[in-house]
Amino acid sequence: MIGDRLNFHRLAALIRKEFIQMRRDKLTFAMMLGVPIMQLLLFGYAINSDPKHLPTAVFAQDHSVFTRTLFAALENTDYFRIAERPETREEAEALIRRGTVQFVIEIPPNFSRDVVRGAGPQILLDADATDPAATGNAIAALRLLATTALNRDLTGPLANRVPASAPLDLVVHPRYNSENRTQYNVVPGIIGVILTMTMVMFTALAMTREVERGTMENLLTMPVRPLEVMLGKIVPYIMVGYIQTALVLAAARFLFEVPMIGSLLLLSVVLLIFVAANLAVGFTFSTLARNQLQAVQMAVFFFLPSILLSGFMFPFRGMPTWAQWIGETLPLTHFLRIIRGILLKGNGVADIQMDTGAIVLFFLAATLVALNRYRQTLD
Repeated sequence: MIGDRLNFHRLAALIRKEFIQMRRDKLTFAMMLGVPIMQLLLFGYAINSDPKHLPTAVFAQDHSVFTRTLFAALENTDYFRIAERPETREEAEALIRRGTVQFVIEIPPNFSRDVVRGAGPQILLDADATDPAATGNAIAALRLLATTALNRDLTGPLANRVPASAPLDLVVHPRYNSENRTQYNVVPGIIGVILTMTMVMFTALAMTREVERGTMENLLTMPVRPLEVMLGKIVPYIMVGYIQTALVLAAARFLFEVPMIGSLLLLSVVLLIFVAANLAVGFTFSTLARNQLQAVQMAVFFFLPSILLSGFMFPFRGMPTWAQWIGETLPLTHFLRIIRGILLKGNGVADIQMDTGAIVLFFLAATLVALNRYRQTLD
């Protein structure tokens, strides 16, 4: 009975046919192998939930042996990397506001005198807490360090200055997210993630759909330039992107109580550039894909590293250097810094110009590739 229902020769022929079709569709076959390999490499090597060597600025108003010992102990923890030494409090404030450093450590003027007297001087730690996961372990290490860092110097006549508690008082000031609420970090980032996913995929499908439905020939015969076709395809989705952003911002404000300190007008300008950059990527994919399935596969192949290497799911500074280099080329990385900076820190044009410039460069490069590919389809 089984033999009547199932013919193994026919089954083998069908399986062989499927493998032949799979081999001929080289792009799909490459995606089938490339996506799991990329996931393995990213999760195995690039993702790290315990970031170390975090850039730190030290505003030292006391330059004594105790200060030098403290700084050396900081770097020995592997959580801190002294990257800046500002001369004024204003310089230190600008560094943490722009995201140049993760921490600012301030040493008071009479630090060494108070240590010698056993007065327990205070050290102020300003932490950029917009991403609580990036600072938690480092702050815990510094609290432990406060109890032991100066023990080597408090010897001889100063041995009695080693109290049961810490010889110095660490005051932690989590900036921009004093309650360490993950919603303040995640909800603004969702805007960038949604726009990246939808804008790239929708645009890639829009042009590919023209080919599959046979209307591409009509489009090619129309007296329009490649740039006009490209703008005609992406402008409607720009409007959709603004609608999506407005919905998420409304939810962020009224459901999650995310503070919105900065200018929403400035955010809307940057949003236009970011949306256009992703739409240009989608337009490029549409000129490469032969069907809608391939367009979706390309969009996923772009979206996966964007969400993993941008700092949305995992601390950006916890990744190895090579992964950070890749992340710096992605527009989502810079947009996350911009939107979190505007909403949570109140950043202005001067604070976001570097990240905005990176998105503009990406947009120009993607647009040139898209137009060049579209001209090839015209030929």
